Amino acid sequence: MTGTIELRAFMGLSDVFKERQWTNPMPFPLDEEVTGAELMAKLNIPMERVEVIFVNRFAITADDAVIHPGDRVALVPPGVPGPHRFLLGFKNRKV
Repeated sequence: MTGTIELRAFMGLSDVFKERQWTNPMPFPLDEEVTGAELMAKLNIPMERVEVIFVNRFAITADDAVIHPGDRVALVPPGVPGPHRFLLGFKNRKV
């Protein structure tokens, strides 16, 4: 089975995408289920740079995320301002 995910990055992580000349959003090959940590390893992005991963519009802590081929994924770094945290659905995330 071959598949991809649609991967987006926000705030400072979008700069990482630009530095690496990745599109945003970027199709990323993914053939099997991976955890947030495994995806970050594949992307060579340290886990401490990602606070929340949105998977199909649901905010999940980076440590708890599970990604499947076909998912839409967005990476959000620490430092999102208070009102946006509430609107995005991760206001109670403990760092």
